[in-house]
Amino acid sequence: MMTAMANPCDIAADLEKYIVKEAPPTVYYVPNFITEAEEEYLLQQVYRAPKPKWTQLSGRRLQNWGGLPNLKGMLAEKLPDWLLQYTEKISALGAFAGKTANHVLVNEYKPGEGIMPHEDGPLYHPTVTTISLGSHTLLDFYKPVCQTQSEIPQTEASRYMLSLLVQQRSLLILQDDMYKIYLHGIHGVCEDILSERVVNLSSTGAQVGDTLPRSTRVSLTIRHVPKVIRASLLLGKK
Repeated sequence: MMTAMANPCDIAADLEKYIVKEAPPTVYYVPNFITEAEEEYLLQQVYRAPKPKWTQLSGRRLQNWGGLPNLKGMLAEKLPDWLLQYTEKISALGAFAGKTANHVLVNEYKPGEGIMPHEDGPLYHPTVTTISLGSHTLLDFYKPVCQTQSEIPQTEASRYMLSLLVQQRSLLILQDDMYKIYLHGIHGVCEDILSERVVNLSSTGAQVGDTLPRSTRVSLTIRHVPKVIRASLLLGKK
C-alpha cells in the first residue's frame, strides 16, 4: 500500500515506477492501492447512501458527491469523511498539481454493463483518478474521430487503440494525451478475454488469453473541479 509522498507537486518522480510505458502519456497504474478491508469499508459506505442519492442511467447507476459540475461553476458541497480521506490521499500524491480533489463520481457497473467511449472534458483539472471496488474491468481507449478523414469509415473498431486491465483495489491515473485527446469506454460484457492489446498486463499478474468473469464493480472517480461557487456567495454574504 502506498503512503503519501513528501512533495505534493512532483507526481512524475513519486509515481514514476507505476507509469505504463506502453501507453501514450500518461497512465499511472497502482495495484493494491487500498487493502481488502478498505475496499469492504468503502463498499459499505456506498451502499449505505440514501436511495435518492442514486441516479439510474442506461448501462449503469451513479452517485454524485461534492456538487454538480457545470460551465458556470460547481456549487460546492462538503465531501463525507469516508470519501475525504481518499481524496486527500490521492491529492497528496500530487495528482492534481498541488490542488485538492473536490468531486467524486461513484459508478456502479453490473456484469454486462458499460459506458460508451467519451472524454471527461474541460470542467475538470486535466487528470482523472479512479479507485475500483468489487471487480476488475477492461478500459478501452480510442482515437478521436478525425474531421478531415472522410474516405475511410471511422468505426469504433477502427479507432480502437489499446486497453488497460483495471483490477479491484487499484488506483488508475490518466493525464496529458490520455486525458485530453483519447476517448475511453467500457464494453458491456460479462467477461473479458485478455489480448496483447492490454498494455499493462506486466503489472497485473494476468496473461494474454486469460478469461476474467466480471462481477459488480463500483468505481470512485476522483477529480478536481477548478470553477467552484461557494454557497455564501449565492446568499450575498461576504
